[in-house]
Amino acid sequence: MFTYQTTDQKEARRLRIAQFNGRPATVRSAGATVTGRVRSIVEGKAGVGATWVITIIPDEPAAPKPRLAPRMHIAAEDYL
Repeated sequence: MFTYQTTDQKEARRLRIAQFNGRPATVRSAGATVTGRVRSIVEGKAGVGATWVITIIPDEPAAPKPRLAPRMHIAAEDYL
């Protein structure tokens, strides 16, 4: 799990919408890029401005699918 804290209201809203719709979200923080499903968004009102703590479960990278060999028909040489 990846925990991310932000004070940007627009970014918190974007991530909350992604959580509601079940879409993956991408967050860039300190040179790292994390893409995954938003698990929770917690608002903390301590201090001057509001902050949001977002928990993201990273998606595992998809394994490349093996390419299938072209299928040859029995009578393929008749068409060449």
